[in-house]
Amino acid sequence: MENNGSWERDVIIQLATSALAEQKAARRWRIFFRASTLLIVFVIAWWVLVKESGKNISSGGKHTAEVQLKGEISSDNTSAEKIIQGLDDAYDDPNTVGVILRINSPGGSPVQAGQIYDEIKRLRKAHPSVPIYSVVEDLCASGAYYVAAATDKIYVDKASIVGSIGVIMNGFGFTDTMKKLGVERRLIIAGENKAFLDPFSPENPKQMSYAKNMLEEIHQQFIQAVRTGRGERLHETPDMFSGLVWTGEKSIQLGLTDGLGNVKSVAKDVIKAKNIVDFTPTEDITDRLAKRLGSTESHISWQSVLGLFSIN
Repeated sequence: MENNGSWERDVIIQLATSALAEQKAARRWRIFFRASTLLIVFVIAWWVLVKESGKNISSGGKHTAEVQLKGEISSDNTSAEKIIQGLDDAYDDPNTVGVILRINSPGGSPVQAGQIYDEIKRLRKAHPSVPIYSVVEDLCASGAYYVAAATDKIYVDKASIVGSIGVIMNGFGFTDTMKKLGVERRLIIAGENKAFLDPFSPENPKQMSYAKNMLEEIHQQFIQAVRTGRGERLHETPDMFSGLVWTGEKSIQLGLTDGLGNVKSVAKDVIKAKNIVDFTPTEDITDRLAKRLGSTESHISWQSVLGLFSIN
């Protein structure tokens, strides 16, 4: 009996020891994974800091300043605030000999584009000895061309796409679909035009006419900006302001642009300062980390239902 009791105690001790060992192993693995996660976050943060540390810093010598205008021009993406900040920083640097606005954009908000246009005009007047040139990569359309028209000269690749001088407002109509699905629209408003161009209500001819007049007004603002910016260089044709686009080579012939060139060739041969310093503002490190770790913010706005005005 004593032997049996001793044997049972040994088994219990072994089981307890094994359980403790497993708990320790599990704890070590948890610590390992947590440490690994922290290490990954640290590496990403370090990488972003190292990457950004080389930007927006003057070389200490005479240079060409570069500001990049890429993607859709909007308050959420390539905003006027961002581009204007980059331009202001470039002009504030005493070693800036000339500025290149590097463009690869399909356009976007006429408000954002107009604000950049006005700021470029102001900077040119305030710093007459520091020229600013647009250099087009693949695309300089609609609002992007609106911006480019404010610069001293525009350089393109022969295959660049340039133009699209027009305005668009888009949306959808779902009334027939709602009827087929048996869905009833219940809309209560105060003010006869409060539901302006509501996609779930029948088309209102009066509102459509008002919208077209509004677009035409913005279109005329765009046309005037191009004419003012390009001046006598512009060789107007009947379809120039119709929304069509042209190749870079054709755009030179039309006077929409001035010549062939890229960022390096313009810096070296036109501005005469081959050292290029990028003044494009970058996102805050916390924003970059949030995006890289999958944190995103979504929202529904009035514009997402009705569609945005854009220069096209």
